[in-house]
Amino acid sequence: MRRLGYGILLIGLAVAAFVAFRFVHGWTEAGPATRDMTVVVPDGATIADAALLLKREGAVRSADAFLTRAKIFGRGKSIKAGEFLIPKGASNSDIFRILGGGKTLTRFVTIPEGMPSILVHERLMANEELTGDIAVPAEGSVLPDSYAFDKGESRAAVLGRMQDAMDKALAKLWAERAPDTVARTPKEAVILASIVEKETGVPSERPMVAGVYGNRLKARMMLQADPTIIYPITKGKPLGRRIKKSEIAAVNDYNTYAMTGLPKGPIANPGRLSILAVLHPAETKALYFVADGKGGHIFADTLQEHNENVRKWFEIRRARGEL
Repeated sequence: MRRLGYGILLIGLAVAAFVAFRFVHGWTEAGPATRDMTVVVPDGATIADAALLLKREGAVRSADAFLTRAKIFGRGKSIKAGEFLIPKGASNSDIFRILGGGKTLTRFVTIPEGMPSILVHERLMANEELTGDIAVPAEGSVLPDSYAFDKGESRAAVLGRMQDAMDKALAKLWAERAPDTVARTPKEAVILASIVEKETGVPSERPMVAGVYGNRLKARMMLQADPTIIYPITKGKPLGRRIKKSEIAAVNDYNTYAMTGLPKGPIANPGRLSILAVLHPAETKALYFVADGKGGHIFADTLQEHNENVRKWFEIRRARGEL
């Protein structure tokens, strides 16, 4: 009988050891996820809530087993809310570490330099991972950049960060402005920067273009910037055709072919480099510029020089079959 008792005890100990081994091993063994997946843990969720969510998504085999192991091996650590990437085959231990680390997935929305506000609005509204409605933001109020956001975040919150970024950048750049800038206020800096942004896609040319427009403003000459003709027609979207003579002559608050001085407001959202160019313009006597046929522009101090540059530009366009 005594031997039988020892045998039963040994079997019991072996079973207990196996159960203990399986319990410990179950914390670190590969999980059932057959692919990388994302899991969203809502605000206020407990470990028990997360366990049920993970089971439903197929990241763990058992919600109860995950919860029990997390309480024992997690050493009292908590989990965080957010969207997390769970790799294929992640163990219970891996998943608990990911949820506790708070390193959530990062998503970005990018606003290119010179994007008008109507397109900023369309880009935010088209992003299905954001929520809520927004109005078209004020032109020139958004700083072009890439902005991180969380899935399910409100569009208003993301737009608010974009506008706060512009406010901070503009305040810093304005405080460091050169004494020879023609901009009398931060608003004027943004207006002129939006024109510079639209007139050249070559970053190195921006201070020179700003210098030309500064010279024109000082001489009380019309800026004659084509993008200011287009803005009242399309709100900054591409025109998709040539500008009409009637549009060149149109009198409004933006068309710099029919007025002296700056338009009443920006025609796009300028980036830092264009604002910087306006606040630190190139030192130049140039009053004119025209396309050089190579993606940039050629500048001239006199109308005679400019007319010759225009003639060469038209020759290039005729050779290309554009005229």
